[in-house]
Amino acid sequence: MAGDLYALDFDGVLCDSCGESSLSALKAAKVRWPDLFRGVDVGVEEWIVDQMHILRPVVETGYENLLLVRLLLELQISSIRKSSVSDGLTIERILESWSALKPIIMMEWNEDRDSLIDLFGRVRDEWIENDLSGWVAANRFYPGVAEALKFSCSEIYIVTTKQKRFADVLLRELAGVTIPSDKIYGLGTGPKVEVLKQLQRRPDLQGLRFHFVEDRLATLKNVIRDPELDGWNLYLGRWGYNTEKERQEAEGIPRIGLLDLPDFSEKLK
Repeated sequence: MAGDLYALDFDGVLCDSCGESSLSALKAAKVRWPDLFRGVDVGVEEWIVDQMHILRPVVETGYENLLLVRLLLELQISSIRKSSVSDGLTIERILESWSALKPIIMMEWNEDRDSLIDLFGRVRDEWIENDLSGWVAANRFYPGVAEALKFSCSEIYIVTTKQKRFADVLLRELAGVTIPSDKIYGLGTGPKVEVLKQLQRRPDLQGLRFHFVEDRLATLKNVIRDPELDGWNLYLGRWGYNTEKERQEAEGIPRIGLLDLPDFSEKLK
């Protein structure tokens, strides 16, 4: 069997979902912490959503958006602060230190990862049920990506930390693309490193050239650390949720190729 297999991240590679994820996180945060949001005006909410666009590169899994929304609220309203990290905290420091800040606020707020994941999913489900067109419209596929997916001659798999049902809805409703369910690996299917191993071990995929396209440098570095995945061609999408500093770092890593959006669409075709 000859040809190419592309394992593609979803958010930040195929779809710009930052608008939807930020608004869903704000809705979910109001459900989770109603007392904190009582009396918060529209101006503060709009500021939070604006900052979420800047902070999107730090998010690995969707529930983290809720934590960021609450942390941003604490930055704006000192009287509700319950975390030791809030005083003097800046957007720049969150970008640089999110992996260190996250466990501290999770502990100090007494929050549970699985509960936040469940809540975030339920809020999205309710939005979809009540206003499918509005939910879909809060997302967008990057230019040229939908067409590239439709006409690709390669084997396409989606490997994402997004819940599978949401990726499937957006592919069908927004991109007009149907990808079989068994080719979408979403939240709960294990770390991306393990999914890539599953794919390369499958007898029916032997002989293919394996390619993995991500927008998170940390994820690509995890792949590089695992010798079992030495056969994968790795790419960082410049258009996705990463920073200039991360792109510069990636340029110095021989295993990683940096892709621009037109090059990515051309590769898929």
